[in-house]
Amino acid sequence: MAISLQKGQKISLDKEAGGGLTRIVMGLGWDAAKGSGMLGGLFGGGGGSIDLDASCLTFDEQGNQLDAVWFRQLRSKDGSIQHTGDNLTGEGEGDDEQIRVDLTAVPANVKSLVFTVNNYTGQDFSRVENAFCRILNGANDAEIARYDLSCQGSHTAMIMAKVYRHQGEWKMHAIGEVGQGKTFEQLLPQIRPHL
Repeated sequence: MAISLQKGQKISLDKEAGGGLTRIVMGLGWDAAKGSGMLGGLFGGGGGSIDLDASCLTFDEQGNQLDAVWFRQLRSKDGSIQHTGDNLTGEGEGDDEQIRVDLTAVPANVKSLVFTVNNYTGQDFSRVENAFCRILNGANDAEIARYDLSCQGSHTAMIMAKVYRHQGEWKMHAIGEVGQGKTFEQLLPQIRPHL
């Protein structure tokens, strides 16, 4: 049974997965809000096509950014993190974008992985429905935890969660902090205090 995460909540991914977690998948899903089509385009925000982008940033113990996996770089330099590709509309069921992480291959100097979502088309989250991120056990696709992102508001981005090493195990912190920006770069000042 997956945990429904609350903002600020921390969990042990190993314990929730029943131990021995070696691979995780961060899934992101969303739909364009009803009425954000033609008329929505007339009243600002760019119409019915909503392009949310999932990103995974890696940081060391000192908070230095080491790598970024996103729609412009679908694979980490070391190969441990893989983005499945950019979904430009959010159409379809289930995850619209996924980032797969082989925890056993993440370099030892990586202390934390921060997952963000940005609206590349620029509409705020009031035009987004059914948005969620979830963590799956990469071995069997069982859902470990889910975080609802459909907090209506004027933000265009969110720092979703941090997956980090703590005393030999991987933990997750549901951050859920809203922000502004079409790509993760605009969120970096807000991410730093969470490292």
